[in-house]
Amino acid sequence: MCGDSDKKITMTLRELAREGEEKLLRAEVPEARHDALKILFDTFDITKQEYIMYAESDIEGVFKTLGPGIAMPLGLYRDRIMMRAARIPLQQILEKADFYGFTFKVNENVLVPRPDTEVLVETVLNEEKDSDRRALLDLCTGSGCIGISLMKHGNFDEVTLSDISVKALEVAALNAEWIVSENIGNVHLVESDMFEKLGKFDVIVSNPPYIRDDVIPTLMPEVRMYDPKIALKGGSDGLDFYRIIAREAHEHLNEGGRIYLEIGFDQAGDVAGLLSENGFKNIKTVKDYCENDRVVYADY
Repeated sequence: MCGDSDKKITMTLRELAREGEEKLLRAEVPEARHDALKILFDTFDITKQEYIMYAESDIEGVFKTLGPGIAMPLGLYRDRIMMRAARIPLQQILEKADFYGFTFKVNENVLVPRPDTEVLVETVLNEEKDSDRRALLDLCTGSGCIGISLMKHGNFDEVTLSDISVKALEVAALNAEWIVSENIGNVHLVESDMFEKLGKFDVIVSNPPYIRDDVIPTLMPEVRMYDPKIALKGGSDGLDFYRIIAREAHEHLNEGGRIYLEIGFDQAGDVAGLLSENGFKNIKTVKDYCENDRVVYADY
């Protein structure tokens, strides 16, 4: 901030972390201490171990040892704390999110990857580990976290990341280049309104928008105010995109193909019914870590 470089800074690193935590607590931010520390570590480019080592040292002394000038990081830290106090998601502030062992770039144009979605990735990896299905589509890809994780951990030869949002695909492209790297030529990005511009695949995986319109106003501020609405809104009953997928997916599956879908905790019966009505078979449901229904998958 403006005056930080004009005066001696006498507070310790721990006191600065506490200052951030107190501001977040006043804003009723969940996990205020955790977020204040994560912002501190990232802004000052220090590890947790370095924080523990230098927590009681004054900031100027710390950064004479660990890094260059203090004024810019201090101002940035306080700015970021104010952003978090406004309930901007921590991952958007830091522009990154951890998912299935990788760190993905994120911004306001993509849904922040959730731990629940790792169940979708695990299910695909478990079910496809001995299969000869090699071409995968990640429909409504967003940041690309699902398809990219499957490319890295699975045995897929080709992965297509598809989304209607050009800005989301720009983020997915950055993540593919950063994480996939050596096999980047086997990752394809397609701007498409659902299946409009897509061919055929052995496996289709999707985490489509599935929040009911009347539920969106009740979501926590981080989601309601800052996640892209296009990635949330599933229509009046939350099933709009599942209807499209159930109706059209078979035309984009090779013989013996399979589909995997993330669902809301109360949507398993409805989604399974839509798939069954459209010719899918061997329909199964997988629960998440909280014992809620989270994934439906089926053969065609």
